[in-house]
Amino acid sequence: GRWRRGYSSAGAAEYLHRSIVPTMHYQKSLPRLPVPKLEDTINRYLNAQKPLLNADQFRKTEEVAHHFEKGIGKELHEQLVAQDNQNKHTSYITGPWFDMYLKARDPVVLNFNAFMSFNPDPKPEYNDQLIRATNMTVSAVRFMKTFRAGYLEPEVFHLNPEKSDTEIFKKIIRFVPSSLSWFGAYMVNAYPLDMSQYFRLFNSTRLPKLNRDELYTDEKAKHLLVLRNGNFYIFDVIDRDGNMLKPSEIQAHFKYILSDNSPAPAFPLGYLSSENRDTWALLRKDLLDSGNEAALQKVDSALFCLSLDDFPIKDFVHLSHTMLHGDGANRWYDKSFNLIITKDGTAGINFEHSWGDGVAVLRFQNEIFKDSTKAPAVSPQSQPASVDSSRAVQKLDFKLNDALKAGITKAKQKFDAAVEALSINMIQFSEGGKDLLKQKKVSPDGVAQLAFQMAFLRQYNQTVATYESCSTAAFKHGRTETIRPASVHTKKCSEAFVREPSKHSTEELRKLIEECSKYHGRLTKEAAMGQGFDRHLFSLRYLALSKGIALPDFYEDQAYARLNHNIISTSTLLSPAVQLGGFGPVVPDGFGVGYQVHDDWIGCNVSSYPTRNGKEFLQCVYKSLEDIFDVLKGKKISG
Repeated sequence: GRWRRGYSSAGAAEYLHRSIVPTMHYQKSLPRLPVPKLEDTINRYLNAQKPLLNADQFRKTEEVAHHFEKGIGKELHEQLVAQDNQNKHTSYITGPWFDMYLKARDPVVLNFNAFMSFNPDPKPEYNDQLIRATNMTVSAVRFMKTFRAGYLEPEVFHLNPEKSDTEIFKKIIRFVPSSLSWFGAYMVNAYPLDMSQYFRLFNSTRLPKLNRDELYTDEKAKHLLVLRNGNFYIFDVIDRDGNMLKPSEIQAHFKYILSDNSPAPAFPLGYLSSENRDTWALLRKDLLDSGNEAALQKVDSALFCLSLDDFPIKDFVHLSHTMLHGDGANRWYDKSFNLIITKDGTAGINFEHSWGDGVAVLRFQNEIFKDSTKAPAVSPQSQPASVDSSRAVQKLDFKLNDALKAGITKAKQKFDAAVEALSINMIQFSEGGKDLLKQKKVSPDGVAQLAFQMAFLRQYNQTVATYESCSTAAFKHGRTETIRPASVHTKKCSEAFVREPSKHSTEELRKLIEECSKYHGRLTKEAAMGQGFDRHLFSLRYLALSKGIALPDFYEDQAYARLNHNIISTSTLLSPAVQLGGFGPVVPDGFGVGYQVHDDWIGCNVSSYPTRNGKEFLQCVYKSLEDIFDVLKGKKISG
């Protein structure tokens, strides 16, 4: 038994588990992301435009769309399909999507990076900064070793777990060759998911370059990057033989860093990673030329970045601000992720978005939460090893000339101004959740999205472009597809509830909710199957630009621009490990809405800038949820 789990001499498990089905067993046989039919894409596009336009505008947009469909759009579509057929190892969205992220010049913080915060450890005494940092780091290293050894359980979406999530199924499927394994899983209603992003979790960073950034990974590096008080520390967590350092030694090194009373640097380097990407690229060149190459190499290649903050968390809003952006000095926003642990042991992850999507990060979080709480490497009673941390831990020193000092000062000013302008608000709706909604046979996600539509109508008296992300990881190199929750159905329903509730019987209102729920369910299923329209149209536009063709009129249509100016941008995640997640607005006049529909409550947090009032929006969301739940329970709604 001892040997099976791969114990090192130190007696700490080196692996989370040993899957009998190899991690990448299904990867080869994953189905390819379909390129939708152009006709379907145009119809879906027009359905999404309808609630946003008046009759005249819609007629024009419809004309432009059909013209595109018969002409240049048809040619581009045929080229896209031909190109896709020649690149069967990947998906049609991969290239354009990486480019979209990596060519963007806006700072990654607030604009692209998202966060997910961990639930506290169920054992309160383990929520100590030193203990939790040690346990989570050990679990993260175990995850990395388990993944690289091919022992991590493959990520599979089970529609019928009694049949597919079983030992007997795993014992059989492991003998089915990789080229066929997907079909075996499909037969028992299990959908293996793409895991091609996972390798970029570790030893990875986004490097700023002029015009287009680069992703960099160095799997040979064995050290961890630790940030505290704006200072950078590194030490090896893996030895020459590839074994993890003893947990008691990792604990000793963290203790040493936490008790180091070096002053905060006058010019904290972390701010540079919050800059405009071109500005940062030029400053980075300057850093390299000033003799900081070795130090930067250590930052870029580190396993991951652990940020230790010197303050406790006051409330959920403070938690969101801390995990979404923090103070700018104690983060390295370019790393694939920062694991952030505050003074009171509150933990979260801030991740860079170009390399991967929420599903990969969530699996990582689930595993390290489970491992660090169920099999913690150290306890509050554990004594750190008596090792000389002052020799093992290296504090990085950066040589800064006047231009770099000025660059850091300016980056700090811009960062502080951006953060100053950002508001985060949240609500918890406790009058019901998933259980009640399922009992009433309506889609829980559909109801949450309907509440956002109703709220915006109540607050601003209009229906606007809305975005909900949906994973397409069921396909090889799938990323995400957009669900467009604003529809003619949600508009009609919202208008009935907001403008004239007294004109409708409770029964009529219930029918309107059901209509929305059914349509939302259909859109969700389509998106998950790669049958949305956003990625397809995005790829056709990308193809036209890459071929140097003049941009088709379709893309110059004001309505196209308006649909892609997503004022309500939403994303949801549910997991036993995650307390809440969030992100910044994607446009200056937008809302960034992170939400979770739990069994008996609904949580929602919203980010916004001064042109929008997030607090009022959430009050309207609350009122909308009350009304929807009342109607579903057969009650009359209050005016």
